[in-house]
Amino acid sequence: MSGLPREVIKWLQSLDLTHPIRNVRRDFSNGYLLAEIVGWYYPQDIQMHSFSNGTSIQTKLGNWQQLERFFIKEQLDIAKDVIEGTIHCKPGAAFSLLERMYTLLTHKVLHYLPAKGCPTDFSDSSYQSQLPLHARSTTAQSIKNNLANTELTTKPDRTLSTQKAQAIMEAHVKQRKQDRENHPEHFGIRTSTNGKKTLPKANARDVDKQDETIKEIEVEQRLKPTMS
Repeated sequence: MSGLPREVIKWLQSLDLTHPIRNVRRDFSNGYLLAEIVGWYYPQDIQMHSFSNGTSIQTKLGNWQQLERFFIKEQLDIAKDVIEGTIHCKPGAAFSLLERMYTLLTHKVLHYLPAKGCPTDFSDSSYQSQLPLHARSTTAQSIKNNLANTELTTKPDRTLSTQKAQAIMEAHVKQRKQDRENHPEHFGIRTSTNGKKTLPKANARDVDKQDETIKEIEVEQRLKPTMS
């Protein structure tokens, strides 16, 4: 449970859940453990026999549909993107969910500062920023890391999925451009006497094109298995 505030960890341990929490992202994605937690506070409303501790996307959606109806009934404000991020095991989503549930169920305030650079978009951007430049994801890998197969399964809309992939690609290209500005020596960028920065001829011709043309190749390959 590394990464959770100490108060939340102690709270979870005090609930004596039926299954140990080994991986927060994975263990909370199907909603079963969250149903257990909520059941401690609303035993008359949460019937665990109606929840399944499975891993299929159908099981996850079934559990979460019940939880969302309960949230609406009890006016528990849980953001939709947090729920979807948790279902699809997005970085940081399950942590945000647990922190929110802690404050709603215990009526206590968390006294801590969010980690610097903590992603609010539930992407792996924070992790990537900690890696050396040569080890960071390519555009294709970034799409693979941040667009889960389960998202394509639960929302098989080609336009929406393409928009998600496009947004991931644009964020990646933006970060690469920022990397070039911050670390010109890594990309072989030279500064001329008039102060203008130039890439070597091979890079100037290919580097920017590499990021943009991925859309027609890797994005289509990423979407084709589900969309066809």
